[in-house]
Formats: sequence, structure tokens, C-alpha cells
Amino acid sequence: MTAVRPRPALADDDLIARLARVPADRIAVVAADRTLTFGALRAEAARIARRLAARGVGRESVVALGLPRGADLVSALIGTLTAGAAYLPVDPRLPAERRRQLVTDAAADLVVGGSGEEAATQVPFAELAAADGLDEDPAGPVPVPGDALAYVIFTSGSTGRPKGVEITRAAAAALLTELESPATGIVRPGPGRVGWNASPSFDASVQQWVRLCRGDTLVMIDEETRADPDLLVRCVEEQRLTDLDITPSHADPVIDRLAASTAPAAEGEGGPLTLLIGGEAISPALWRRIAGHADAGRLRAVNLYGPTECTVDATAGWIGADAAPHIGRPLPGLRARLLDEGLRPVPDGTPGELYLAGPRVGRGYRNRPGLTAERFVADPAGGAGERMYRTGDRCVRRSDGRLEYLGRGDGQVKLRGHRIELGEIRARLAAHPSVAEAVVVLVDDLHGAPGLVAYYRAAAPLTTDVLRDHLAARLPAYMVPSALVALDRFPTTANGKLDRAALPLPEPPEETRGSAADLPAGRAEELIARVWSSVLGVRTLTADSNFFKLGGHSLLAIKLVSRVKAELGVSLPVKTVYAHPRLRDLAARIEGALAEGAADGAGVRT
Repeated sequence: MTAVRPRPALADDDLIARLARVPADRIAVVAADRTLTFGALRAEAARIARRLAARGVGRESVVALGLPRGADLVSALIGTLTAGAAYLPVDPRLPAERRRQLVTDAAADLVVGGSGEEAATQVPFAELAAADGLDEDPAGPVPVPGDALAYVIFTSGSTGRPKGVEITRAAAAALLTELESPATGIVRPGPGRVGWNASPSFDASVQQWVRLCRGDTLVMIDEETRADPDLLVRCVEEQRLTDLDITPSHADPVIDRLAASTAPAAEGEGGPLTLLIGGEAISPALWRRIAGHADAGRLRAVNLYGPTECTVDATAGWIGADAAPHIGRPLPGLRARLLDEGLRPVPDGTPGELYLAGPRVGRGYRNRPGLTAERFVADPAGGAGERMYRTGDRCVRRSDGRLEYLGRGDGQVKLRGHRIELGEIRARLAAHPSVAEAVVVLVDDLHGAPGLVAYYRAAAPLTTDVLRDHLAARLPAYMVPSALVALDRFPTTANGKLDRAALPLPEPPEETRGSAADLPAGRAEELIARVWSSVLGVRTLTADSNFFKLGGHSLLAIKLVSRVKAELGVSLPVKTVYAHPRLRDLAARIEGALAEGAADGAGVRT
């Protein structure tokens, strides 16, 4: 008689193994379209896993998920991991060429949701998730070892080609274990309600969805809500969120209202709201504001730093008035080393480049062995075969052991929480046949906020509108420069190199007026023109001026609706600016709101 070998099981701390132990009747996902219990989520994920397996998907396969942030995305993600495969997030809001490039460069085996632009076999989500009358797979999730691939997330690349970071199952599981460790105290004991606020293509989203696997409820925050301070604060209140991941740029317009509105309601649920802040450096002014609320017990706030290559979060520092801005100390799964150019440790108080070592360091860049070898280097203080990741960030270790972030040592920048290689934007600019030379810089104060400026020398007649459209078709919106400046020649140093300090600041945009009929007319148009001129730094405007073509972006849109409310008494959702970016159209929308308020016999001021 032949003995039947038992099917191997997942490690106890594997995320899918932990997910299987959560009570079935607990709420797992809250989204605009539907709510899922953990039992329903596991059943749907099991169906998806079976159908993926039937298509040949398994360990080391990559499944591209071209789905918006919602319940379907969560089910597809968990289903992919249940099948033993890895997922690749492909935000459907990205330009088609960008989506196609990600799917192709990752060599994805399958695309769920139809965002691969025919770069790989596609299958609709509904086809994978449809009920089939079968119970959950009695065999359970496909067992894979900890070194199996969990996901691939792309970051900006300096050569014009984004690079896909490979992270393993064990590393993703360790991230959750470290966040909920009593040594860090970041995730509190007991089930929480966590907002999924990040784009699925941004690695902070991993920190959010892994919380499911410990039994927390995941609340999906849609694009309209996350872009509008009023809606975001209301969501936090109504959904009774215990944890919210947010960038400093996103936190700045809402921090005071969050502190005022959530503290009393949350006290009975284990304490005030926890803000997990990361993605870019926190300014001293914002740090002081957050610290004031944190020290008063109105919220908890932790500053998280970490590159995608080291599984999201590498260091953590609690925000308080006891210290100037810092990124804290390494989380338990990583070791931080500050080294000089010869890879020698620098003493405390001396700046050095930050290297990260430990089990959460990623595999490397997908299908990029040369780049992997350049950034993932041998760890001279580690064991045989151990590596460390060269971050490119300069830091200094203070006397209390906390790290202070000093900035980058190369052409990478952070803007509104996004990691951007300026070289990638420059390469896209230079790819236009009429561009002879190009350079991109980050300006600290562009219309009152940091922004990207592209300088170019044209080899043939070229308008900024044409060039902007060229970039918008190839890059994510956050990588399209707010200002495009044409130069006859680039300034150089005595050595003949580009003199960045001599690049002229962008002139305020000025619209060409065809006739008097083009001028803003009427109360609403004239007031909007004045507000736009202030917010955008624009000297002249026409009724056909476009907010975003003049350098507007999400943060300026928030400022715009705030000024409209203050000056006209009209409360506009931020999405109205996106739906009506032309001055005359936005003014007509405001006139309509004023007329409705007058007809109702009540003001529209809120």
C-alpha cells in the first residue's frame, strides 16, 4: 500500500495562512460598491485562484491587476497570492503606453481587468470571480516557500525606463509582523479599521492591504474622496478609521481638521487615529503642527521612511515636539548603515549614504541584472551571500540613535509622495523629434508649492501644448512638469557643464488674448480669474484658460476650492475643478450654484 504524502502547508506567518485564521463573519472590505466578510473574501479569492491555476498560473507567475482601488482589486490580489503567484499593480489611470510598458517589462503571464493594452493575455475580473456553486477549495491555498515572489512594483527609472522591484512572500509577511510588534507599537492590538489611501501602484498600498491578514477591516478610499479634504475627513469620521496612511503633502490641508474631528470619537476604540506618514520629507512647519496634536493626545503620528526595494517601511519615528524632524530608527527586520564612499562606517553626527540590510531587502529589479548588481551590493558586515541595498539617500545619525534625512545624492526626488527620477522625464522629453536638449529640475516654490520644471531647446518649431500632450501620453500625471520653459541655449559653467543654478525661474504663464470677447466677463468669471491668478501666479487669463495647462495640480486644486468658498461662499467638491478645468466652464458651474442657493432662499455658504 502506497502512503499518501500530506500536502505541504504555508508557513504559519505567511500572509495567506494568517488570513485563513480570521473569523469568517468579520468584515474584511468596505468599498463603495460592496462589502465583503472574510468568509466571502476567501471564497471569492479561492474561485479566482482555481481559475488562475487552470490558466497555468502558479509559483513565480506574475498576474497584472489593472483594476481601480475597490473590492474587486482586493479579491484579485488575494486570489493571485492564494494561487501561489505574484501580482503586478497596473493603475488603470496611467497612460496606455505606460500600462503596456509595465506589463511587457514585467513579462506578466496574465492581465486581469484589461489594462495591459494587449501586451499579455487578458481576462475580465468578472470571469474569474463568478460564483460556480463550489465551496472553497478544500486543499487550501497553494503552498509556496517564503522566498517565492509576492509582488512586483515599478518605480521611476533614471534612464527613461521604469524598474520593477521584486519582493518575496516572507518579506511582505515580516513587514506586518514588525508593524504590529510591541517594540514598535505602530499597529495596536485588536482589530482595526484601516483606510486604503494609496494608489495600488505605490508601495505604501502594501502596508495597507497586509493589515487584512491580521483581521483588520480595509476601507477603500476612492479617488474623489482622497482628493477632497472635506470628503476625506468625513470618510475618516463615518468609517471610524483607526489608521490612515498619508503623505505630508496630502496631510497638510487636513491635519488640523482630522485632529479636531476624530479624537473624541476614537477614544472608545483603543485610542485616537494613527497617522502613518511617509512618501516624502516632512517640513519643519508641518512637523510642528502634527507634533502639537500628537502631544495633546488628539492623534498618533509616526514618520515612516523606506524605499520600495526594502519592502515599504525601513525606519519609523514617532512625531513629537521633543525633537526636530527625523526618520527614527530601523524597524526590527532591517539594519541601517551609514557609509562613506569607501563603504566605511561614518561616526555619529557625520553625514553618510544610507545602506539597508536584512531579510526584507528585495530580490532586485525584474529582468534587470545589471541594475540589480549596481544597487544591491554585498554586505561586508553580513554573512556569506548577504546583500544590502544602496538607497542613495544621505542621512546623519544623531546622538540619541535617530536618523535625520538630509536629501538625495543623485537625480531622484520626491514630489507629493511620489518617487521620481528626473532622468526619466528628461528622456521622454528628449524623445520628441523636435527637442534637441532637455533638463528637468524640482523647484521648491512654484505657484506656492514644490513643482517640476522642464527646460528644453527646440530643434524645430514646437509649442508647449504639443510638448505637454507628448508627455501626458507617456507619463503618469504626477510626472508631467507644471512648467515647460523653452531656451535658446542652456547655461554652462566654466568647465562647459550645465549650470543648474543659472537656469531661469519660469515666468508666470500668460495667455494670448484674441479679442475682448476672450476676456473673463461677469462676476463669477472675473472672480475666478482673480483667484486663479493668485493661486497659479498667472498674470493674464482668458475665459478659455485651462487650470491644469497653466500648471495646476491636485494641491493647487484644493487651494482653489478653498479660495472660492472664502470669496464667493460656494462649497465646491475638488472633482468639479477636474470636470471643468476651463475658466468659463468652472465659472458657469459656480453661477449655477449661486442661482440654486438664491432660489432656495438660503445662502450657499457653508
